Amino acid sequence: MTETTRITLPATSLEESGIRLDKWLAQAVPALSRSRLKALITTGQVSQDGLTITDPSAVVKPGVAFSIDLPEPEPARPLGQPIALDVRYEDAHLIIVNKPPGLVVHPAPGNLDQTLVNALIAHCGDSLSGIGGVKRPGIVHRLDKETSGLLVAAKTDAAHRGLARLFAAHDIERAYRALIWGVPIPPIGQFSGEIGRDPKHRTRMAVVPEGRGRSALTRYKVLKSWKGAVSLAECRLETGRTHQIRVHFAHAGHALVGDPVYGGKTRGVRLKNLPDENRLQLQAFPRQALHAFQLGFYHPIDGNYLKFYADDPQDFNELILNLDKD
Repeated sequence: MTETTRITLPATSLEESGIRLDKWLAQAVPALSRSRLKALITTGQVSQDGLTITDPSAVVKPGVAFSIDLPEPEPARPLGQPIALDVRYEDAHLIIVNKPPGLVVHPAPGNLDQTLVNALIAHCGDSLSGIGGVKRPGIVHRLDKETSGLLVAAKTDAAHRGLARLFAAHDIERAYRALIWGVPIPPIGQFSGEIGRDPKHRTRMAVVPEGRGRSALTRYKVLKSWKGAVSLAECRLETGRTHQIRVHFAHAGHALVGDPVYGGKTRGVRLKNLPDENRLQLQAFPRQALHAFQLGFYHPIDGNYLKFYADDPQDFNELILNLDKD
């Protein structure tokens, strides 16, 4: 069992009321970073007068006492593990891989090993950049576990800084293919709603009122549709929010096929126009049908433009081939 150290803080004063919890804790415990404290809050390690609190944005009230349960340190860095990688490009500064569905990008609670990071450490050795932190060396962006496709990782600190600047400035070309329920109208358009934590389901994201989330822009184009039941869409990200494509399409009533979180309960109505074989295959698809097929950016060291493509994975491609039969 993991041992913990409890830090008990003095009761808050009237002058401290109204401050965000994570900000207040960062001031009260300067030895811990605000991001570390935020993670401790969201994983249930912070209590207020004995009651667990999991919202980092909660407002501090006067006269309450907080405690922090600090788990014992985890290993300094994940270990390399011999996991096969589909490497599309590699040089002294960065590596681009085509991630299969089912592979977690970096270690996290519930997935402490057998991740892309473990594979990259085994493949790249000591050259992998450490700026991303001990649990995610080299990682500048991520794909969800069940999303497949192209991902770039830094092998040097200079490349990591350069790639981070490109992502922050939205100077990375990223395109995805998604199978979605129904047919969006218009067939070419964009979603621009802000994305933040779902106030009713804190483990999910949602389109939230202006000022309560972070701006997000997804451009889309319907490439093909089948009897009004399901469509193949190309999506291009102008921002990179958590679950952005999945949330934007679900909010518009066109959730991704197979999405276990945002899929909703409207499939039956849209599927009735399809043959039984197609309907059963779509309903049984075990993951969100989303693939990052294109990645383009200026190399952060030599300035050359790099652009890569990855074909749809087998399971995604089989859905399309079977839909095309009828």
